[in-house]
Amino acid sequence: MVVAQELSQARDLPTIVALVQAVARELTLADGATVVLRDGDACYCAEEDAIAPRRKGRRVALEDCVSGWSMLHREAVVIEDLDDDPRTRGDAHRPPLVTSLAMVPIRRSDPVGAIGSYWATRYRPPETAVRLLQALAELTASAVANVELLAHLEHGAAERTEQLEAVNRELEAFSYAVSHDLRAPLRAIKGFSQILIEDHAAALDDGKLYLDRISGAASRMNDLIDDLLQLSKMTRSALHPGAFDLAQVSRDIVGELGKANPGRQVDVVIPEALPARGDPRLVRVLLENLLGNAWKFTSKQPTAHIEVGSQDGAWFVRDDGAGFDAARATKLFEPFQRMHTAAEFEGTGIGLATAQRIVRRHGGRIWADSAPGKGATFRFTLGQVIESRHLTGLAR
Repeated sequence: MVVAQELSQARDLPTIVALVQAVARELTLADGATVVLRDGDACYCAEEDAIAPRRKGRRVALEDCVSGWSMLHREAVVIEDLDDDPRTRGDAHRPPLVTSLAMVPIRRSDPVGAIGSYWATRYRPPETAVRLLQALAELTASAVANVELLAHLEHGAAERTEQLEAVNRELEAFSYAVSHDLRAPLRAIKGFSQILIEDHAAALDDGKLYLDRISGAASRMNDLIDDLLQLSKMTRSALHPGAFDLAQVSRDIVGELGKANPGRQVDVVIPEALPARGDPRLVRVLLENLLGNAWKFTSKQPTAHIEVGSQDGAWFVRDDGAGFDAARATKLFEPFQRMHTAAEFEGTGIGLATAQRIVRRHGGRIWADSAPGKGATFRFTLGQVIESRHLTGLAR
């Protein structure tokens, strides 16, 4: 039965009610049909396709209408002549110009409503018609139960999501505060170490080596704090999406990397244009991390090669650097997870976690392909399909 499938797919009560009243009229060949829903000790007409209106939406006590009688007694009602039946004399829901009706409860054990069919002239509906109404009522009961369950689950999920978001906001605020407050003692450590090195180097002997290590560790910790603050900021800051050229942003970043490392030989291939839509400020941070990694992990190549482009609905940053074991890629975007030791390549292990957070805030995804010594390719989307045009250009 097609109606069974449609009812099983219904996600709200108005959809169920509208479908049921139309099917009830068709199944019983009636002049009109209605769906009455229960509301505690009362009921109201939720939908009707009848000869004359039954004051749709008006609440009536269950004891004062035939539909209520059907619910209270948990059984079908068939009335051939409304004027001769005592159950209809005070029926506030009784429509005018109606002579006969058949009414069945929705759910026998604990009725939540009733389905009725009406005829303008005196008519005795056959038993098959009543059974069809009862079958429809059972389907309706299941559909209503599904909607109630779905609403309960959605409410619970919404509450849990709200609680989780509140906890995340507190954690982000705590992380930001702690990271910010660490700067003051760190500055003191680094500052006094530098004073000792500059003003008392002659008296330090081997102690200068230890002070150099202290100063270096303080610098690395400062970098870590910067990265933690940036990671926190990626969640706390509002999105301001707009159109921009991802190729131009990439060229700007590569230019800055080149100025900071003038002795490097790096061939960078970037298309003439890569139209994109997102938050330009956050996407720039994303590309700074990806291109910065590509620049760093190709540092041991005599001539490095880096490419930015688009393919199959995703953007990519590709390099021919150190690469990593793809079997460990599941941990790649977790904070503080590194594929190489600090002795090989410096870093804090925060950059890719920040990149993933930016991509997720745009509704996209990021993933990587790599092998040790074979370079790496990072691909990402921003929640939309990008233009497939790929115009080759060269940026240095």
